Amino acid sequence: MNLLKITSGLVGGFALLMSGSLVLAAPPVSEIIERANQASYYAGRDGRSEARMRIEDNRGRTQTRQFSVLRKNVEGSDEQKYLVVFSRPSEFRGTVFLVHKNPAADDDRWLYLPDLDLVRRIAPGDKRTSFVGAHIFYEDISGRNLNEDRHELLEETDQHYVLKSTPKAPGSVEFASFQTWIDKETFLPVRIEYTNAVGEVYRIMENANIEVVDGYPTPMMMRVQDLQSGGNTVVQFRGVSYDLGIPDAVFTERSLRNPPAEWLDRR
Repeated sequence: MNLLKITSGLVGGFALLMSGSLVLAAPPVSEIIERANQASYYAGRDGRSEARMRIEDNRGRTQTRQFSVLRKNVEGSDEQKYLVVFSRPSEFRGTVFLVHKNPAADDDRWLYLPDLDLVRRIAPGDKRTSFVGAHIFYEDISGRNLNEDRHELLEETDQHYVLKSTPKAPGSVEFASFQTWIDKETFLPVRIEYTNAVGEVYRIMENANIEVVDGYPTPMMMRVQDLQSGGNTVVQFRGVSYDLGIPDAVFTERSLRNPPAEWLDRR
């Protein structure tokens, strides 16, 4: 949702004496961002989930999408691979989205359109456009490169770190900045507000219904609101599992036309 790529280190071990109370220092901003990114996108060595997406416009009209997501981390790097396969409705059945995520460069993204039997390469400039008609962007699926923004800690509450992120290349994105509320216990981003050039919040992403699955805190619901259009998209996740041993062959261009049924239907 566009969302979200939120270097490593150890949580601060020094204590500060302030107003007569012992207070632990907040971790460096770079560490908070990296831990949030890991919690959001890198849980386990690989993962699978089913998703039901409900898209609502400003008149209350709704559409639904149903799909499965497979994800694998590339060992020894921050690279990842994603395969998203749609099963419903009928006009989207067989549509497949493949991502090879490379934080050091532009991601490679492909979209297979079965009605046209066409594989379309998604250009880097299209990553912040609508994903299959939803209020979610292509970039929200696999996350935003951490190095594309400057990050600062605005506030620390009992439950959250509140960070502000400003794009280094403002002409490449539609937002002027975004603020992220990161849960201090799980390091999951639970709310992101995108602000335009005049300082108005126009887009909100939320993660909710956190459950621990195979030892990993996992949001089971994501909501994206477009405050300009009045529409929103809600995604409900189920059947989430991690560390399945998904082979590399699943994440090749061959799977665009021939999705791996043995990994998509794990019931």
